[in-house]
Amino acid sequence: MSEPKNKRQKREDYRAALRANGVTELPRKKFYRQRAHANPFSDHSLIYPPTPEQMDWASLYPHYAVEEPIEQKTEATESEETTGQELSAPAIRKLTKNVEVADIGCGFGGLLIALAPVLPETLVLGLEIRVSVTQFVEDRIKALRVQNEEQKLYRNIAVLRANTMKFMPNFFNKGQLNKIFICFPDPHFKARKHKQRIVSTTLNSEYAYVLRPGGIVYTITDVPDLHEWMVGHFNAHPAFERVSEEEQEADPLVEIMRNETEEGKKVTRHNGQKHVALFRRLEDPQWPEEVSA
Repeated sequence: MSEPKNKRQKREDYRAALRANGVTELPRKKFYRQRAHANPFSDHSLIYPPTPEQMDWASLYPHYAVEEPIEQKTEATESEETTGQELSAPAIRKLTKNVEVADIGCGFGGLLIALAPVLPETLVLGLEIRVSVTQFVEDRIKALRVQNEEQKLYRNIAVLRANTMKFMPNFFNKGQLNKIFICFPDPHFKARKHKQRIVSTTLNSEYAYVLRPGGIVYTITDVPDLHEWMVGHFNAHPAFERVSEEEQEADPLVEIMRNETEEGKKVTRHNGQKHVALFRRLEDPQWPEEVSA
């Protein structure tokens, strides 16, 4: 008599069976459970491109890929230069448009799924550091694409396992994004762990780099202290200004952000309060003209 399978083996068997036949049914979340928090400073053995131009976006958004791949030239090492050799990186298929919206720490993908039909002409990317959670969102998107093939829905969203605290500029060019969502991030309550918060002076500079002028950072949390932290850090950054409450409430994406994430729904069930703040990327200041000698 065989021994009963442990929980991990059951999860692995379920995922393998789901993918073996092609993901056509929505995945069950209980087979993708993982601890809620991950240390962003740990070595997660992540794969990331050296530059945004070397990112294989076509694997995530195949319906937006151009027909012909483009060969990438790599810089030769000193020994290669002396022998006259020229290296070519593997050909990469480019997209007809760039990713313009990023959901940092997308969790189980609730916001991504909700944004897909609302922003049908925009490529939206979810970034998630946890392995199992990323796999769940991948399978969820694959199933939704199959189930809505005739309507051509959910082709504009994808998920990527990534650590944005370390590698965000590796994926996005300067001014590429027009929206960044930071929804219910880990509050890291202990003072010694505040350095792990996804909003900080340094990270805000990276958000300013990848956001185009006029772009918006959307933040939401149910933790008042974290809300004040995020507001304080964005207000203190010279590249951002807070969006007025009137403009904030007129933005239809704010209501989606409040109600469509898994964390947001949990807060609603527990009658919690959600704190929202939006910040606009300002134009870069003009450099002073050089004084002629």
